[in-house]
Amino acid sequence: MATTTRPPATTAPEPQPTSRRRGGARRFQGGSPLVYAVAFVVVCATLGPVLYGVLSGFRTNGQLTESPAALPDPWVFTNYTGVITNPSFWQYTLNSVVIAVITTAIVVIFGVMAAYPLARYTFKGREALFMVFVAGLLFPATVAVIPLFILLTQNFGLGNSWWGVALPQAAFALPMTVVILRPFLQALPKELEEAAQLDGTSRIGFFWRILLPLSGPGMVTVGVLAFVGSWNAYLLPLLLLQGDMKTLPLGVADFSSEHSADTAGVFAFTTLAMIPALVFFLAMQKRIVNGLQGAVKG
Repeated sequence: MATTTRPPATTAPEPQPTSRRRGGARRFQGGSPLVYAVAFVVVCATLGPVLYGVLSGFRTNGQLTESPAALPDPWVFTNYTGVITNPSFWQYTLNSVVIAVITTAIVVIFGVMAAYPLARYTFKGREALFMVFVAGLLFPATVAVIPLFILLTQNFGLGNSWWGVALPQAAFALPMTVVILRPFLQALPKELEEAAQLDGTSRIGFFWRILLPLSGPGMVTVGVLAFVGSWNAYLLPLLLLQGDMKTLPLGVADFSSEHSADTAGVFAFTTLAMIPALVFFLAMQKRIVNGLQGAVKG
């Protein structure tokens, strides 16, 4: 009688724990929990004082003295209405807006005109000239406030005027503008310029008709940075401006010293002073990111 032999039973290989690893990778592919924890701490440390100032403007001085860290109960609106109805606040705001607009216009116009030849032309000494603008980043306006004060007040007669503050601010903002715009303009394909020249467009025509519209994100980026920097400037306006020509940061300092006992009113004045620049920056945030991405890619 023939006997049949069965093949030995084979054991299935144990599954590798790849699913867990993949699941873990999917779970933390957005970033490490430590990164989120550090980011949360930084956000709280940044927004905490701002929120405290905003909420403190809705309280009375008695409430702040009794419980500094409590929420408004009841909510008081007289502090904000008192600031809004103060004509000095609007005069300070007008001065800040005019100076910031002049500074931004000068920075954008002359910045793109300086970055264009450094990005699109090839000539001897181009990189050395660009390094002059890069070296300008090492010298903030604070190192030259005294010479600027003497030069603007005695030689040019621009003391206590909008132009006396806007021109130096624009000059010190130009290096950053050129550094940002140059790689952005270099990233534009040369075929566009060659095609425009074949159609009979001059270099100036290419600059005005084609290059400027395409470089809009970069120009918006440097414009917003120049506007916010001018809005927050303090030292140069402090030396050059007096009386009704003062800007909003100087108005905040004056209001704080004159109404030092009115803590809630100072919080309200400070909150309203930072709103315009904050709203402007948040409105242009996406364009700023697009402009900086273009500069990095270039």
